[in-house]
Amino acid sequence: QVTTPVPLRLREWADIIGGKESIPHSRPYMVALKSTSSNRLFCGGSLIKQNWVLTAAHCYWQKEFMQDTTIILGAHSWIEKEKTQQYFKIAQIFIHPAYNSTTHDNDAMLLKLHRTANINRYVKTIPLPSTTSFTDVKPGTMCLVAGWGTTSNKYITVTEKNEATMVSFPHGFPWNQANISFCKINTLLSFFFFIQNDSGGPLICDDEQRGIVSFGMTCGDRRYPGVYTALTKFHLNWIEELTGVVTD
Repeated sequence: QVTTPVPLRLREWADIIGGKESIPHSRPYMVALKSTSSNRLFCGGSLIKQNWVLTAAHCYWQKEFMQDTTIILGAHSWIEKEKTQQYFKIAQIFIHPAYNSTTHDNDAMLLKLHRTANINRYVKTIPLPSTTSFTDVKPGTMCLVAGWGTTSNKYITVTEKNEATMVSFPHGFPWNQANISFCKINTLLSFFFFIQNDSGGPLICDDEQRGIVSFGMTCGDRRYPGVYTALTKFHLNWIEELTGVVTD
C-alpha cells in the first residue's frame, strides 16, 4: 500500500504508454470511438452485447457526440480501412445516473448501436463478471489493459495491451490539487500508466472485464497511478437492466 499521499495532476484522457502491440485481432471486443468530422479517435470501449458498447462517461464530450461519433469494431488499426471492420452510428446514449464529472465516480456510459454487429472471429463480446458470485478485485491482481495506446510517447493507431497490477491506497488519497478523494468502492488503481485516447477501454482480470479506463495522471510518470472505474454489482445491475446482458 502507498501510505504517503502526494498531489497528482488529473488527466481526463488516458492512453497506454509502454505497452505492446497486440497480435492482430486478438482483442475482438475492442471498440474505437472516432470523430467523423475530425477523423480522430478520442476514446476506446468494449463490446458487451451485439448492439451495446461500454465506455467511460467522460468520453461524452459535446452535444454533437451522437451525430459526430463513428463506432468501429473489428479493427487492429483504426486508421486503416480493414476488411474486418464494421461501422456503426449511435442510436442511444446512457450515462450512468450516478456519474460525477468532478470526482469521476461511476465513470461509465452505455452506447446502443443503430444495428446489431456481426459476431465473427474479428468481432466478439467480452464477458462480464457474475453478479451472483461477485468478488472484488484484490490488490496485487495482475490484469490486462487493452486500448489504442502507444509503445512509447509516439502516437500510433493499433490495438495495444499491457499488464497492470492492482494496488490499494489509504482512504482520502488526493488525486488533484483540490485534494478530493477518489479512493472509494467503485475505483481501481494501478501503477501501469497511460496518457490519451484510451479512456473507456476495458480492464480485464481473469478473462472478464472488471473495470473501465477512467483517467491518468502526469504523462508517463510511474509515481502516479492509473485510475479505473470498477465494475461492481451496482454497475452490473445497471448494465443488465438497460441491455439485457445476463451476468449471472
